[in-house]
Amino acid sequence: MASSTLDPARRGSGIAHRVLLGTPPGRDRAVDALRAFAVLGVVLGHWLVTALVADGGAVWSTSPLKYAPGLAPVSWVFQTLAVFFLVGGLVGVKGHASARARGATYGQWLGARLKRLFRPVAALLAVWAAVAGALLASGVAPETVRTLVSLVCSPLWFLLVFAALTAATPLAARIRPWWPLAVVALVDLIRFGAGGPAWLGWVNVAAGWLVPYCLGAAWARGRLQSRRTGWALLAGGALAAALLVAFAGYPASMVGVPDAAVSNLSPPTLAAAAFGLAQCGAALLLLRPLRRVLRRPAAWAAVAVVNLFAMTVFLWHQTAMMAVTMAGLLAGPPLPGLHTLPGSPFWILARLAWLPVFGAALLVCWALFRRFEHGRPPRGRGVAGTGLRDRTRAAVPAYGTGPARPAGR
Repeated sequence: MASSTLDPARRGSGIAHRVLLGTPPGRDRAVDALRAFAVLGVVLGHWLVTALVADGGAVWSTSPLKYAPGLAPVSWVFQTLAVFFLVGGLVGVKGHASARARGATYGQWLGARLKRLFRPVAALLAVWAAVAGALLASGVAPETVRTLVSLVCSPLWFLLVFAALTAATPLAARIRPWWPLAVVALVDLIRFGAGGPAWLGWVNVAAGWLVPYCLGAAWARGRLQSRRTGWALLAGGALAAALLVAFAGYPASMVGVPDAAVSNLSPPTLAAAAFGLAQCGAALLLLRPLRRVLRRPAAWAAVAVVNLFAMTVFLWHQTAMMAVTMAGLLAGPPLPGLHTLPGSPFWILARLAWLPVFGAALLVCWALFRRFEHGRPPRGRGVAGTGLRDRTRAAVPAYGTGPARPAGR
């Protein structure tokens, strides 16, 4: 475990210092860095592979991966969900054990976890219900409204799966990861090898993400500690994924591509599960260097702030992209990289230039809706004041390895 004790001369000042004071001793900051990396990977991935095209008075969505299959390696970098489920399994098992040690029941522990998960979702759905109604009333094409609402709601499937796995944490703590992996392999064999029904693939929504979640549970029990294990997961998972793509007909993209016959993500396939094993192995190998880097107060403050507001960032990043896109339509003709067809390399370059604008819009969403993740900060104690230290003390354990405790105690 990485210690939070630093030489006073290196502690710095301002937000970094307040975050440092709010960090529980003995906290493994590398775990939080992995979670922040996973969330930001999803955000950047969506911004890069989601295109809103303005055509004939309506807006519809597509992906540059449909027009340029050679961009599939982009999905290998930004499809980071397996790392999130790995950390989720670790945190879930440790949190449940800590709750039991305090005398809390399973229902109390689960209720607190789900409340923290879905309170900001309620705010998102309420806002978008009003927005959708206003757009329809103002004469916006129903197809456009349907496109926008589907992009807002599409990430919510992930939260439903995560909630289900969180509820199954006591069971996941007893299951070896290879059992759900075997289920994924069997389902794919029936679907693709024996001509089985397509609906059977949805079994893999649970089984596929249970693989990294169970790895995280094993990590919480003291396993996966050696670098040899990390290298075995990385090399074995990468080799298996490569062989499945090269010789078994699985798509190279690890995210969904519009109109593709098979998606590796919806539902998860054996190739996605193997790729997830490789990601988990890479995450374990990164722990040691991350612990060194995060001894720097500024680096740790950045990671802590992302984690404190991870749900806000995750839920509102599509809204930020769509707000910029729709505002751009008011400027006149379609703007490259914003509402043009993603069929050329120039679109990619233009989209990269738009990323800082999306980020600025996300900051606005964060300022407006962050209170739904942790509640309104005390008056006069905004995010740059002592309130950040208090919320760090209260909220940091909820996404790390220790139990949450009330602020200021």
